[in-house]
Amino acid sequence: MSRTAGLSTPQIDTPAIDVTRLRKSYGEVRAVDGVDLRVSAESVYGVLGPNGAGKTTIIRTLATLIPPDSGEVRVLGHDVLREAGAIRDRIGLTGQYSSVDDELSGRDNLVLLARLRGFSWGGARRRAEELLTTFGLDEAASRLVRTYSGGMRRRLDIASSMIVTPDLMFLDEPTTGLDPHSRNQVWELVRGMVAEGATVLLTTQYLDEADQLADRIAVIDHGRVIAEGTPAELKRSVGSSVLRVRLRAAEQRERAERMLAEALGTSVHSGADRVELSAQVAAEEEATRALAALTNAGIGLAEYAFGHATLDQVFLALTGHPADGARSGAETEEAA
Repeated sequence: MSRTAGLSTPQIDTPAIDVTRLRKSYGEVRAVDGVDLRVSAESVYGVLGPNGAGKTTIIRTLATLIPPDSGEVRVLGHDVLREAGAIRDRIGLTGQYSSVDDELSGRDNLVLLARLRGFSWGGARRRAEELLTTFGLDEAASRLVRTYSGGMRRRLDIASSMIVTPDLMFLDEPTTGLDPHSRNQVWELVRGMVAEGATVLLTTQYLDEADQLADRIAVIDHGRVIAEGTPAELKRSVGSSVLRVRLRAAEQRERAERMLAEALGTSVHSGADRVELSAQVAAEEEATRALAALTNAGIGLAEYAFGHATLDQVFLALTGHPADGARSGAETEEAA
């Protein structure tokens, strides 16, 4: 994945993104409420949060699609209000939904976009073929996009954002709705971009995605950054170990949750599945006693595990709800 000649690359000691006290409202809804971000060049920075947390509003502001209400926002050294044109020349953006034309082939989509970016006919065709090969779409190049799988469409979407290889790539929930194989393909593309010198800002509600890709993560909830750091730092912030149990019967969950809370002296969190429970544990001996209490009370355990905290536990500890929890208000405004 070669970088296009003529585009300047940001200096490694200058942040690719520098945001101070960013605020943005939609009517009465405060979508972003005083966010600070500092993203190093040639890195992957993850913005992690549930639907409606403010992630898409942040991306749109940084990409100069909407103006901030207040705050200082600089992208690649340029102010988003006074120097929007200079920023747009050096960024790529892939949103949550496909922006390619279903009634054109993959090749024709890329040639059209290259022509719109100023390529000659010959140059547009060459660039399209290069991207189709890079993104593993050369065998499907002549097919209409409406026949593509979700993973293929997402790869074509990202390819279309790289007609002119950007210094900074915005990926807004790029793997939403994809199967595990397609998600892994997108992850490899992200790693490839950074290896070639690009910076990637990635928004996601998938904790494993942020853990796999991001050098640093900002956890955002209700439009505010509630924690920031490397994945390892965030995991350490909620304690060294977590006990996870999976019950045999969902009807025993409330009783098991109450007993675990009493035995461990801490909050117990329910998982997305009604039979899953987890809690922070200071020592393995505490986990052993808690498990024994459940067994002696006749609560059946399908499985249990004692280990390091995951980003799921980080988010639960910080917010009190899972990262994929449904939200309202700002999410409706963000999707508009």
